[in-house]
Order: sequence, then C-alpha cells, then structure tokens
Amino acid sequence: MRTDYDYIVVGSGATGAMAAQTLVEAGVRVAVLDVGERDEVYAPLIPDQDFDTLRRQDAGQHRYLLGDAFEGIPWETARVGSQLTPPRSFLTRGTDRFLPFESDTLWPMESLARGGLGGGWGLGCYLYSKAELEAAGLDEPRMLKAYDVVAARIGVSGARDDGAPYCMRDLRNVQPPIRLEENSAAVFHAYQRRRRALNARRFFMGRQLQAVLSADIPGRRATQYKDMEYWSDGDKSAYRSWMTIDDLAKSPNFAYHDRCLVLRFSEGPAGVTVQVLRTDTGDRQDFTARTLVLAPGPLGTARIVSRSLGQGGETLPFICNPYCYIPCLQWRRLGCEPERLRSSLGQLVMFLDERGDNLDVGMAVLFSYRSLLLFKLIKETPLGFADARIIMQYLQSAFIIAGIHHPERPSASKFVRLRPSGTSPTGDVLCGQYTLSDSERAVNAKRERKLKWALRTLGCQPLRTLHVPHGGSIHYAGTLPFDASGRPFTLRSNGLLSGTRSVYVADGSGFRYLPAKGITFSLMANAHCVALESLRHE
Repeated sequence: MRTDYDYIVVGSGATGAMAAQTLVEAGVRVAVLDVGERDEVYAPLIPDQDFDTLRRQDAGQHRYLLGDAFEGIPWETARVGSQLTPPRSFLTRGTDRFLPFESDTLWPMESLARGGLGGGWGLGCYLYSKAELEAAGLDEPRMLKAYDVVAARIGVSGARDDGAPYCMRDLRNVQPPIRLEENSAAVFHAYQRRRRALNARRFFMGRQLQAVLSADIPGRRATQYKDMEYWSDGDKSAYRSWMTIDDLAKSPNFAYHDRCLVLRFSEGPAGVTVQVLRTDTGDRQDFTARTLVLAPGPLGTARIVSRSLGQGGETLPFICNPYCYIPCLQWRRLGCEPERLRSSLGQLVMFLDERGDNLDVGMAVLFSYRSLLLFKLIKETPLGFADARIIMQYLQSAFIIAGIHHPERPSASKFVRLRPSGTSPTGDVLCGQYTLSDSERAVNAKRERKLKWALRTLGCQPLRTLHVPHGGSIHYAGTLPFDASGRPFTLRSNGLLSGTRSVYVADGSGFRYLPAKGITFSLMANAHCVALESLRHE
C-alpha cells in the first residue's frame, strides 16, 4: 500500500502542534487533519491599541467586546466557557453538532478550531514534580528534557522564587518575568511581609511561569502591556498553538488539511488508513500514512478509538480538575485608579503543599480584573444593576479573583461512553458521568477553607465561592491510561495504543493523575516525547 504521508497527526491544538513540529523537524512527511475553525469576523476589527485607549476612543468597540449577536453577554457566568470573549467564540464553533456530548453531571469544553483550545489557554506553565510525574505515569528524565524543548519553542517568562519548586524546577530558556500589575504587586508584597507565617502553614507564593514574552524573539514581540490577551493575539507576545501550525506550513514536508473531522482508523500491512468526515460537504474521505498520532484531546481520542477498536459501549475512565473561583476585595487598593498599561493574566500563584512532598498540592491562581468587563461581576452581586455599576467602578481596582484547582484521580463514578445516535452526523454521541465521593468533596472543601484563610491573611477578603460545573477547569485526561499490561484501551509508556502497531496517542489520554497545576505545558512536553518515541520505532 502506498501511503500519502509518513505521519498523520490528528488535531492542531497544544499537543497536535507540538507533536507535528517534532516530526517535521525530523524530516518525515507530516499531515495534520483538523476541522480548523477560525475567527474571520472580529480579529480584523480590533485596533492595535491598549484596552484603556480602546474603551475611551473606539466607536466600534461594541462589536468585538459584546459581539454582533451579543454572544459576549452570557447569562450564566458559571457555565463552562462563559468567559470566552466574542473573538474567542470560534473556539467552540461546531462542537454541538460534530462533537455531541450528553450528561447531567459533566459539561466539558471541546474545540474544532485551528489551534484547538490552545487559542484560549490561560498561558500558565507548570513543570510537574517527580512525584506528580510518577503518579501520572510519565517518565521524569524524558519529560524534563521535553520541558526544556517546549520552553525554547514557545517562549516562557518567570521568576525563581518561592513558587519555582512547584512550577519551574530547573527549567532553562526562561525569560525574565513580565511586570506585575499594581493589584497583584500589592498582594505579593503582603506575602513577602507574612512569608514566614504562611510558609509555616505550607503556603508558598510566586510569580506564575507564563507562555508570554518579556523580550522579543524572531517573529514575535515582547508584551506591550495592552491588557488585550483575552481579545487579540496581534503582537504574538502570548503563545497560541496556531502560531506553530502557521510556521510549519512554510515547510515542504508539512501539509494541513482542514474541514476534516477524523472518525476512525484501520491498520493494514503497510500502515494506517484514516477516515474523515468532511464538515463542509458531508462526504467521507480516506488518508493513509505509515504512522498515526492522535492528539484531538482525551474526549476526541476516546471517540476515535472507540469507533475503531470497540465493540460498542466501552466505558472509559475520565478525569478533570475540580475548580472554583473566589472574587475577593483587597482593601489596600480601594479607590485607586487602575493603571493603563498592564496585564490581566494570572500573574501570581499560591500553592498549598500540606504534606511537603509536592504531591496533591492545592493551587490558587490570582487574577486582577478589568479587561473581561465589569458587567460579568455585576451580575453576581445582590444589587440592582444601576447601583451595582456605580459601586463596582470604585471597587474595580481592588478586585482579585482567585481560581482554585484541586488535584484529581480516577474512580468508578467518572467515565465516558460512546453510544449510537441517529441524529448525529457521526452516528454516535459521547455520554459521561462525573461524580465526586463524599470524602473527595470534603477534602476539597477543607482545602478551599485553608486557601481562603491565606487570602484573608494577604489582605484579600473573599466575597463568594463559585463552584464551576465539572468540566469547567478544561483540564482533561485519563481516557486511555498508561498501563504496561497492554490490555485494551490503554497506552504503553511510549504512547503506543495497546493492540496496534503504529497508532500513538500524544494528548492527555494516558495521564493517570491530574495535579492541580495547569496541564497544558506538560501536555506539550508529553506530545514531544511521544513523537520522538514514534520516530524511534519506525
């Protein structure tokens, strides 16, 4: 059988882009199959100016801030994906139709966009500890090398402080941290004053390692502090996966096929045949390659593998970090005028390492609040809109939002399953259940109480705790866990799908454990590792 390509990579998100880059750099012929949704409406409308200037001067700002169909005004702010701005709404376009999901306990977010969910990534980067890597089923020496490779590719900035053992370790290729905005700086100064007491209770705070440039690199500018990271990628200071795809498109051994929703694969003597559904015409089309690398995300991979190898109705494990966020008032900043040039990204992170072993660590990322617009917070107040608008304008400079993530492990009450459906274009629908045990909820609630104590110690008064539905962390893993036994619907340690000769999985499907720390940087490092392993087994 003559194959179209040496490698087919499914998906262009954080893992697909990173695996594809590793393969292209090795000189093999690579094709990425992707649906490839893009924003062709709002991006051209956004001027190259900072947020404050746009708010004061741009007469057309309502189009990209609120959306032509007012899609930027979600009624349910706790709904998964409700914080997506209109220029980011394309990330989930088409998912209801082509990636149907049914559950009354789990509400995940998926993407068919060019660059995947990486287009809305919060940009926090975390290196897992030795204990966390072992719990997830990942090889530490291999991952540490991969972390350095990914950092050099995407550009990261950060500081070596009390948070470094939990997010940076000994990472090289790190630019200096971006400037702290004034609200976060006040919190950090409070931490430094109370450091001894907080450390004694196992709290550690530092600057978040971020995929944001503080210095120019070829083709990308250092951040200009425009506070537009949630709206625009104009200067490319914040890394997005589509940037890697755009760069790869210049290589003669790379091809990108959009409007291709991968359905299933089959192996033959000489390689793999991949069947896709054309989302533009509804036709089916086949592509062939010697090796297939799946990277559409754990849920997308679960669909493809279940169709390809399953007999129907296989139950696959699934894990996602429980998440809540807590609006706080920092009394020191009440009435202060917000600075014009700044960033609203999460710049500080606080870790709670209760056992001192860098495993099962709780985490709170601290954000200031401006560019996501006040009306989203006004809706959460018990006041009428007219009164709340005036009050919140004076409180805005004092807001800190703490996003709390909890570590997570699989259990029998957390799973997904593919079932037939006569109404879906793919002929099926993925169903799921996600239920925490009483003991899991109690552990998480206790951790939240401790983190709220630490916030009050830092001068941040928690106002309300908003628990996001399961799936809201958008950190997913575990549908095809690493397992050396080779049993069906598992992965070998090198990412090879058990029962196949040339099908690898480069997304988070194999992770057996999710630390509270953001997963994206580790996903990219693992994707690089899987691509290297697949090359060694050519």
